Amino acid sequence: MPQLDGSLFGADQPCFGCGPDHPFGFRLRFREEGDEVVTSFLPTAQHQSAPGMMHGGLVFTLADELAAWVVITRLGKFGFTARFNGRLQKPVRPGVELEGRARIVRSTTRTAEVSARLSQMGEPAFEGTFTFVMVDQGGAEKMLGAKLPEAWLRFCR
Repeated sequence: MPQLDGSLFGADQPCFGCGPDHPFGFRLRFREEGDEVVTSFLPTAQHQSAPGMMHGGLVFTLADELAAWVVITRLGKFGFTARFNGRLQKPVRPGVELEGRARIVRSTTRTAEVSARLSQMGEPAFEGTFTFVMVDQGGAEKMLGAKLPEAWLRFCR
């Protein structure tokens, strides 16, 4: 894989999690370490819910994006999140770097289960599992409600 960020899907890709040019997005980048895919993110005051806490939905969003990139990196496919189960273990603090690590637990030709965890200062903040469904071009276009962008075609099942 060349760059492990949203540029892999073309210049105009709109992903909130990894789109390099998304005006409000996380703009996540990833790297491989052993059997894991890793990312880092610095939450800011703009990501808060209650004062001093990153919004829980955004924590799940970050973990979901990381889990999706394990499927992209390890299987060379993209998938749609079908199910997730997670636990927030402590508040995620703005201004403190967050590290995410994820790996494939099991996969078939149509699904992948991924384990993801997030930590701050070495302490667990989130742990969860995500199940992705990998579809062919027709299935992807049905899910998107539009023609699949050219740069995405090589990631279809």
